[in-house]
Amino acid sequence: MIIRDFLTFAKPAPEKVEKINVEQLLTELIEILNPLSHMNSIEVKKDLLPFSIIGEKRVVQQALLNMMKNAVEAMPNGGELIITMKKHKNQHEIVIQDTGLGMDEVQMKRLGKPYFTTKGQKGTGLGLMVAYRVIQQLNGQIKVNSEKGKGTAFHVYLPCSAEKDELVHVDQRVSRREIQMHS
Repeated sequence: MIIRDFLTFAKPAPEKVEKINVEQLLTELIEILNPLSHMNSIEVKKDLLPFSIIGEKRVVQQALLNMMKNAVEAMPNGGELIITMKKHKNQHEIVIQDTGLGMDEVQMKRLGKPYFTTKGQKGTGLGLMVAYRVIQQLNGQIKVNSEKGKGTAFHVYLPCSAEKDELVHVDQRVSRREIQMHS
């Protein structure tokens, strides 16, 4: 798992770029986390919207799963994990919010830095680093609100785009690459 996180962080170009149904992806990730959530007395609430992005599904899935798993682990005494999606004028927003331990300003400033973890010996400090890198590669950004004892909310902003145009662009790039390989 650590090696996969390093490779995800270090690899500069995506392997398989495709249209990703984010609503479906989040629904699948919530299902994956359900056993861990139930085991920790965490109620999962969701309010999802249909939208798609262009990217490498496996990598986007890993980034969002890292954030959601961190939220669950931040609630050792139970609580609520709330996943919502919003559409703004030029961007989509995914909010991953927990009612857990929260963080102070010093911890929040170190988020996404290599080897920083609030989990002590249980964390590697790579999960959020990878998540930040993946969202950045999608031309998005992550903003965090947190308060000690009240929980944390990760706001993931992804640009709205002309998906059909991007798919054509990606197909053309692949075609050019294939032509160069066969020349």
